[in-house]
Amino acid sequence: MNISIIIPLLNEEESLTELHDWIVRVMQSNHFLYEILFIDDGSTDGSWNIITKLGKSNPNVKGIRFLKNFGKSQALHAGFKAAQGDVVITMDADLQDNPEEIPELYQMIKQEGFDLISGWKKKRYDSILSKNLPSKLFNWAARKTSGVRLHDFNCGLKAYKKEVVKTIEVSGEMHRYIPVLAKSAGFHKIDEKVVQHQARKYGKTKFGMDRFINGFLDLITIWFVSKFGKRPMHLFGALGVLMFTIGFGFALYLGIDKVFINPFGRLITERPQFYIALIAMVIGTQLFLAGFLGEIMVRSRKNETRYNITEEINLSEK
Repeated sequence: MNISIIIPLLNEEESLTELHDWIVRVMQSNHFLYEILFIDDGSTDGSWNIITKLGKSNPNVKGIRFLKNFGKSQALHAGFKAAQGDVVITMDADLQDNPEEIPELYQMIKQEGFDLISGWKKKRYDSILSKNLPSKLFNWAARKTSGVRLHDFNCGLKAYKKEVVKTIEVSGEMHRYIPVLAKSAGFHKIDEKVVQHQARKYGKTKFGMDRFINGFLDLITIWFVSKFGKRPMHLFGALGVLMFTIGFGFALYLGIDKVFINPFGRLITERPQFYIALIAMVIGTQLFLAGFLGEIMVRSRKNETRYNITEEINLSEK
């Protein structure tokens, strides 16, 4: 199979049929063997009914329905797990991503040998104050923190080599940072392509300031996980040594001063250096313990249930 198209969605019943027909036209005109994976992330409208009808009329349409809303990252994880195509394309269901971009994205993966191509919506039709400016700030921070030189981390339209999606683990709200996860996993041929951004035709955006704030918090998380996720003691142990050394240095100074220099001066407990030494050594010990606990958790971590699937369409048993 040439292409797997993964479309996570939440309450997008108005756009699904139009999106499906558009994708099918592009696939047929380019003679691609394809599958379309709709991942219904707990929609409360008629989205699943439409996906069911599409699956009956087109065997290339496959569907996964979540019991409730688990988030876009979990939807992508389920789609990546089920995808069978040599190239995996992700796109949003709101018609703002243009399926006409798919053939060129496919060629960049297959012929030019890229591991991941991220779309760059250079010209956007979103609100400037509520989405464009926050997005530019967010992408600037992501570039500086991760070292991945992309202009638009959060663009839903991306193309992946199959090996990438089968290797990376997308969890929490980390879908924004899939290129960073791919780089951390050892895939370095990452680039971007300017893609056409469509104005929203139906419904309203689900982007809010809470997602913007959560994006920055996730950025801190992914920085920590990428650098210290497998060896948390390297961070907490180093900080623990630093704090304990500071505390021990103050304690040693107080001891020498009291015994040899000024034995009849103030009590040690009346000096501020005593409390600095005490607090620093306590914090250092706690950081050591945090590092040890982190190491134990990394080594004993088990797979957890991240989402519950209630129905599937046209997916064969594996």
